[in-house]
Amino acid sequence: MVWLRRTTHYLFIVVVAVNSTLLTINAGDYIFYTDWAWTSFVVFSISQSTMLVVGAIYYMLFTGVPGTATYYATIMTIYTWVAKGAWFALGYPYDFVVVPVWIPSAMLLDLAYWATRRNKHAAILIGGVLVGMSLPLFNMIDLLLVADPLEMAFKYPRPTLPPYMTPIEPQVGKFYNSPVALGAGAGAVLCVPIAALGAKLNTWTYRWMA
Repeated sequence: MVWLRRTTHYLFIVVVAVNSTLLTINAGDYIFYTDWAWTSFVVFSISQSTMLVVGAIYYMLFTGVPGTATYYATIMTIYTWVAKGAWFALGYPYDFVVVPVWIPSAMLLDLAYWATRRNKHAAILIGGVLVGMSLPLFNMIDLLLVADPLEMAFKYPRPTLPPYMTPIEPQVGKFYNSPVALGAGAGAVLCVPIAALGAKLNTWTYRWMA
């Protein structure tokens, strides 16, 4: 029955990989679109950094190979570019969907794992903080490249938006002095326990597969 155990093992990896990737992409899916890109940046930073780190830690510890987190982030990026192309094919402008920048933060997580000689706890602590602090910065730079997200939001409203989510004037400045700092701070704090959760999921998976 060794073949059955191995087949189940690899099937489990594929299923969890696909579902965790889609879950990360759809963590507040409206944040990917320019009509809410600025007003929800802090929510974006928290959700995307935590969702990235739990999947990346899980697979990095599952394989034990530095570079797995970057591979995971690359898969998410490809999926989102496919979604971007689908909206573009429907007649929406090229900048209507902003593809999040996951790969540099995942590379920092891999670097922390490699530099500490595959130390699980260092990857969770150091890597989690690095992801939480870097992802908001990289994505703010990405959003700055969008010409005029508010104008685009009014000109090309999404047909899937409910009436109460019509584009509004950005209110970020009235509540936070720096959405990057707030997102990075919250992300860095939350990514450590979330990374620990990913490590725990990895342990449970090993026991279940044994």
